[in-house]
Amino acid sequence: MAGKRSIFQEVDEAGTDQRKPPQTGMIDKGGALGARKAIRAWLVALFALVVVMILVGGLTRLTESGLSITEWALVIGTLPPLSPEDWALAFAKYQETPEFRLVNHAMTLDEFKVIFWWEWGHRFLGRIIGLVWITGFLGFWAAGRIPAGWARRLLAIGVLIGVQGAVGWWMVASGLVGDRTSVASYRLAIHLGLAFVILGLLAWGVLELSRTQAELLQARRLRETRLFGLGTGLMHFTLLQIVLGALVAGIDAGRSYTDWPLMAGQIIPPDPFDIEPLWRNFFENPGLVQFIHRVVGYLLIIFALVAFLRSRGAASRAVRTGFTVAAVVLVAQMVLGIVTVLNGAHLHVAITHQAGAILAWVVVLVARFRAGYPPAQSVRGRGEKA
Repeated sequence: MAGKRSIFQEVDEAGTDQRKPPQTGMIDKGGALGARKAIRAWLVALFALVVVMILVGGLTRLTESGLSITEWALVIGTLPPLSPEDWALAFAKYQETPEFRLVNHAMTLDEFKVIFWWEWGHRFLGRIIGLVWITGFLGFWAAGRIPAGWARRLLAIGVLIGVQGAVGWWMVASGLVGDRTSVASYRLAIHLGLAFVILGLLAWGVLELSRTQAELLQARRLRETRLFGLGTGLMHFTLLQIVLGALVAGIDAGRSYTDWPLMAGQIIPPDPFDIEPLWRNFFENPGLVQFIHRVVGYLLIIFALVAFLRSRGAASRAVRTGFTVAAVVLVAQMVLGIVTVLNGAHLHVAITHQAGAILAWVVVLVARFRAGYPPAQSVRGRGEKA
């Protein structure tokens, strides 16, 4: 005997239930969800490569290897010197640079090979990143698997990767002319800043693709608008501090004043404006550049703590956690910066500080993303997605 039916239940003449099962997730219908996962994996790979690229770039700078290759050959330069004659030619070209003539004039061929491999490795990684992007983008595009609205975003990342290669050579070229023995600090800052912009776009894409489009649309209705604004400000503030850190590294300002909290026993370092014209001090005066980096660091921590306190009132536990982690990491990064100064920017401490900048940048982006798209949670606050 058939079970009881609701008076609203539709049946055919034979008494068969005609109700259709509910269709959910139509916005991710078909292969769209699978495509999102595949593209996310591709962006994760690019993200990891860019992280390695930034760290290798930092080591290239710290080992003063950036000017060891004096020309840009996108294809031919992929291969390193393979014979004694090739090495002799590469070394001869380096011997014509101001850095060799004024600083490294006693360098041997074996010593040159050390700095050459750092710079070659940095450039080779750049080529690998470009190849991974081109292969992935063209593959997804040809297969028609790029979700709606993502083609331009993914293309923009590729364009920025290409621009970054050009900026890298523009930076290196500044150290190969006149009597310069290093690259221009402002060009180094632009180069590093653009690397973090690319890293940020990749991270944001990974975060968005970690959820379905339907989940994102639902989460946006719960947006913590004020916290999202604070997260945006914190993001820009953090990027500014990273760029200022690149200015410090560009002129070795971190090794100029190794006391803290004072600088040479003073609040303001001596002779902060002794370079003419005045504007050059903000890029080339070690005392002033480091002082600005310190002050902005203090202000960044204050901003992060304000955002943390404001986040205490957020309904989502994930949002509260995001801003807590961001504040903790930024404070730890400031402490690490102080340790770096006290150790005269020793190589291992300095590269750890740069790795800390990457971590700080990512956790700030995660906090902002969670404020913009709070993860779903149960009434009891459990079951949240990361």
